[in-house]
Amino acid sequence: MHTPSARQRHIATKSVAARAYAAGSAGVLVAMLLSGCGALPAAPNRPVSYDFGPGPTSYTATDRRAPLPPIALADVEATGLVEGSTAVQYRLAYADAQQLRPYTLARWTQPPVQLVQQALRTQLGQRRPVLQDADAAAQARDTARGGKLPAVLRIELEEFSHVFTAPTDSTGLLRLRATLVDPTPAGETLLGQRVFIVQKPAPTPDAAGGTRALAAAARQVAEEVDEWVGAVVR
Repeated sequence: MHTPSARQRHIATKSVAARAYAAGSAGVLVAMLLSGCGALPAAPNRPVSYDFGPGPTSYTATDRRAPLPPIALADVEATGLVEGSTAVQYRLAYADAQQLRPYTLARWTQPPVQLVQQALRTQLGQRRPVLQDADAAAQARDTARGGKLPAVLRIELEEFSHVFTAPTDSTGLLRLRATLVDPTPAGETLLGQRVFIVQKPAPTPDAAGGTRALAAAARQVAEEVDEWVGAVVR
């Protein structure tokens, strides 16, 4: 019987060792992959959506006063915001006040102009009819005022952001320009124009606190605009 030489036995031993090493390496790799599954990055969190809250749930005694003349609320325009954006924006005034930054995981349910318009419509509508927009106002007549066209309220939203004056000190800043005009067959007559600026402290230095502050600022500015309109349009 042929007996393997020392060289053949050496080659065979190396081959067996190589196969064993390869099998062991594969097993280690599989074990590493299985044990590493728990260490894989978690799926990113979904953005949280915010609005201004449910609004008034009942009317107060002051809401039952004599109704005021109707007004037409034109679509709110944004002069300092990206059109259609629902991002919650903030500024680090202590570092770079000129840079407007979006929160990564925070969104408004609607663009801010729509939320502000709804806040204004809710407040104005407590004591007066509020027409849908300027186009409806151009066609509507109020018989109680002798057929006179309702005044038109135009709003430009200039600033709507969560402003940090320090890492733990911040406010919700809302600035808008309100313009009242009286439409006539010969054109529009300016009744008044005013800039409203409201700041509300944020309860926490994050998106949740900023949106709460901005919602409070929107409610206050709606009340101030309502009071101003009542003094101008009689």
